[in-house]
Amino acid sequence: MSPCAWNGIFCNQVGNVITIDLTGANVEGTFNEFPFSSLPHLMRMELSENNLSGYIPPQIGLLSNLTDLDLSKNWFSGKIPSEIDFPKVAHLFPKLHILDLSNNGFTGPLPVNLIEKLQGMMNGQNGQGLKGELYMRQPVARGFYEDSVNVTMKGNKVLLVKILTIFIAIDLSLNSFHGDIPSIIGNLYYLKGLNLSHNHLTGSIPSTLGNLTHLEWLDLSSNKFSGRVPRELGDLSFLGCLNLSKNQLTGRIPQDKQLSTFMSNSFWGNVGLCGTPLQKWCPDDAPPPRLFFQDDSTREHGSGFDGKAVGIGYASGIVIGISIAHILWETGRPKWLMGKVRSTERRAKLMKKSKRKAIKFHGDR
Repeated sequence: MSPCAWNGIFCNQVGNVITIDLTGANVEGTFNEFPFSSLPHLMRMELSENNLSGYIPPQIGLLSNLTDLDLSKNWFSGKIPSEIDFPKVAHLFPKLHILDLSNNGFTGPLPVNLIEKLQGMMNGQNGQGLKGELYMRQPVARGFYEDSVNVTMKGNKVLLVKILTIFIAIDLSLNSFHGDIPSIIGNLYYLKGLNLSHNHLTGSIPSTLGNLTHLEWLDLSSNKFSGRVPRELGDLSFLGCLNLSKNQLTGRIPQDKQLSTFMSNSFWGNVGLCGTPLQKWCPDDAPPPRLFFQDDSTREHGSGFDGKAVGIGYASGIVIGISIAHILWETGRPKWLMGKVRSTERRAKLMKKSKRKAIKFHGDR
């Protein structure tokens, strides 16, 4: 019987390289009886999309050559083993580059003791110990053995036919982790991707994330983070995907360096956030200049105030003119003006009489 038999399934072994890929194989059961001690050369464990349950046994720490651990989309629960639980080994996961525990039922705080032991993510050494290699592979009797892997990158599931030695990612999303993000995570300098979304994480986003200068995507959405968006995230010049939505962040969104390149959907769902790129002014912002526009009728006749003034003035002029004319008529002064008025009246009467005669003469004919 193969030393790699587990749950009636046999592992594939090529020389000194052992890979287990049972993705979507409807495997059921627990990890308790897995023969970890019999697999000193195991590099890759792909058990995603199955019906595995229970907890992760500390004996998994015996897999010192593991580069890729994917237990996503199962029914695992409980806490991640702590340093005390793990077996006493010289180095814990010294070559691990891909850790995917997403879409399970893990609880408790993020595993600080595990994170601080991930030497392969801190110093960027490749997963197989071959210097200068571009892809993860192992020498075998007739050449090299290479693996492919399914990973979630920037929210999309991607098949990597060949695994780059520089590809380093952690996905702990869709679980029930709680508590803070440990600042020690900033020591994983060579991380390309970090996904902690859809958990119950609280506290502030640590500024030490600004140390992850190789980071290309960061997803902290759908948690309960509070406080401000760290300016240090602007130092991540390779960051192409950022999602801080659906949290409880507050204050002005920094527009430093790389942070100024993201759209509003990276920050929406945080009621307390304000400023660019959100369409929400911050309390200490100066109000925008108020512009006054006139419609066509206003441009033609002036403002409403001017129109009223003209109307009032016109009416007042008529009233005053009539009053003055009445006074002059009653008093007969000044005489020269009254003479002009009487002369104009006489001419008007004569013209009226002549017009009547002309009409009568025309009728007789």
